[in-house]
Amino acid sequence: MSDVIGVLLVDDHALLRESLADRLATEPGLKVLGTASGAEDALELLDELRPDVVLLDIDMPGTSCFDAARSIRSRQPQARVVFLSAFSNDRYIESALEAHATGYVTKDERPSVVIQAVRSAAADVAYFSPKIQARLVVDTDGLHLTGGSASRSSLLTLRELEVLRQLSRGLSKKEIATLLDLSVKTVSRHAENLMAKLDIHDRVELARFAIREGLAEA
Repeated sequence: MSDVIGVLLVDDHALLRESLADRLATEPGLKVLGTASGAEDALELLDELRPDVVLLDIDMPGTSCFDAARSIRSRQPQARVVFLSAFSNDRYIESALEAHATGYVTKDERPSVVIQAVRSAAADVAYFSPKIQARLVVDTDGLHLTGGSASRSSLLTLRELEVLRQLSRGLSKKEIATLLDLSVKTVSRHAENLMAKLDIHDRVELARFAIREGLAEA
């Protein structure tokens, strides 16, 4: 790695993406090599840009960010992935750890925290938002979330969590299918499965559950 840390920024929200890119560009020793609005676009840019750090939003339509992270590490082993997320739900954090992320920063943090995470990741030192770090333990197998009573959301698959989040936002199954690039039939099956697992069969209660679990904003 050179003295300059090359960053690829991936987020589907244009305002946040461009604002953060502008802020990173002012930081000595950092260079924004490129930006992308989705995981597929990021993977297309990966071999050309060869970034040191990929800042990857968790909540994007299309290819799963966790699958994308694994592809990034496989194709560009020198690249380190730091996830950006509005949520700190256990299932997302566990999936980030399983994808061998070098960091996880929540979007309520200041830009200086993101910059610190980028510098740490480039040095191959894991960085997590303080409220997440407090819930992690290190053992011979690596980083893990501390034990505790399991939430019902841990029963759901990642795809079911995505469908739950969109249902809680009031989207129709057809709209969710378009957003996640799935068929309406597949979305309906995921919705039926997650409602059965949670024993919740009302959209209002689903939304309340998602907010309580940190999967959606109030």
